[in-house]
Amino acid sequence: MYRIVFLFLITFSFSHIQAQTYNKDVAPIIQAKCAYCHKPGEAAPFNLLSYEDVAKRASFVKKVVESRYMPPWKADDNYVSFAHNRSLSNEEIKTISDWVKAGAPKGKGDAEKTANIEGTAYGRKPDLTLKVKNPYTVPGDNYERFIVYKIPFELPDSANVEAVEFFSNDKKIVHHANYAVHAVLDTGIDINSTADMLNLTEDDRRKYDQYLPYKKTMTYYGGWIPGSSYQAFPKGFGWVMPKRGVILLTVHYAPQGKDEASIAGVNLFFTKEKIQRTVKVISFGSGGIGEQSISPKFRYIPANKVSNYTLEIVNPAETESIFYVWPHMHLLGKTFKSYAVSPAGDTTRLVHIPEWDFRWQELYKLKKPAILPKGSRLVIEASYDNTAENPFNPNTPPRQVISGGDMKSDEEMMTLLLIYVPYKEGDENLAL
Repeated sequence: MYRIVFLFLITFSFSHIQAQTYNKDVAPIIQAKCAYCHKPGEAAPFNLLSYEDVAKRASFVKKVVESRYMPPWKADDNYVSFAHNRSLSNEEIKTISDWVKAGAPKGKGDAEKTANIEGTAYGRKPDLTLKVKNPYTVPGDNYERFIVYKIPFELPDSANVEAVEFFSNDKKIVHHANYAVHAVLDTGIDINSTADMLNLTEDDRRKYDQYLPYKKTMTYYGGWIPGSSYQAFPKGFGWVMPKRGVILLTVHYAPQGKDEASIAGVNLFFTKEKIQRTVKVISFGSGGIGEQSISPKFRYIPANKVSNYTLEIVNPAETESIFYVWPHMHLLGKTFKSYAVSPAGDTTRLVHIPEWDFRWQELYKLKKPAILPKGSRLVIEASYDNTAENPFNPNTPPRQVISGGDMKSDEEMMTLLLIYVPYKEGDENLAL
């Protein structure tokens, strides 16, 4: 009797594993959580677009998903649950694991599912693509580079923007990118005469002063890091692309072992719907609001210790509805947490990164807006590991590191950007 039951259980277990096929069970997971980065031109090192792509790496895929090394997701979901969470559920991990154990069968029935190779992450052709005038060749000398591109534009008229995304011909060589849209409606200011590109790593930084006339106004600020895609907003929300101006696009290129040509830019998606509520961007911490209020003074990160810093500042001047939160630190970063406390004493959680990883940063999109009442106390708590135990420490042995708000990865930053709109009743129920 026991032998019969034992054989039944083995047969049942084996048939359960065999039931998992790529086309029916695995492809939807891979395409939803992996393929965006694992396709030509994106940040990942190989493609995961077809059955053949995944099957030939089946054991490796099983290993990295079971360890939760992939897909990378650093936010604490128990603190805040974000809309674009790429992490896999226990059930999804088991599905992939069972499929690999069963020999990675392709499956029958439906035609093989292949992830979209072409097109934008937003899912349609952009209405306007603005890119750098000339490619930049990143030298293969294993040094990082910070390049500022000036992209001038003159349009027939202004346009309503519902989504925007950074693009590059090869995101594998890009660590992150920031872009700011500046309206330059004064035709007395020449948007074409200044340099098309400035090398912040090797040029005299005083050359940046030529761009200052453009920075009198800023229409929008956004960015990209590996794993992120586009910024989009609900119907009636967004921003207006000015008819004339410049985009100042700063790209941080990772160290490369061979020369690589880079072409980068921004895709814009327009809507005929009137923008009734304009999104805004605000920056806190180093290089932003409250830098002098960081305690202890955020100037140097001492060597051979873990240091903790806190910023507390009363904000906002008006009640805000937060759509995206964007924490930022560099290689010494260890933990990052931010929340707000209302005048009534209620706490609104914004983001918590319990194990900071410089390689995987995000513009975290909330499922519903976080409401920050007027007069709330915004808090940022950040820790930095400047010891030999930190595998990402840029210095061996550790040494004091400057934290002056520069973009160099061997220096430090403590920054939080919020993308928001002024609050209106009912915002807490918006689905983002």
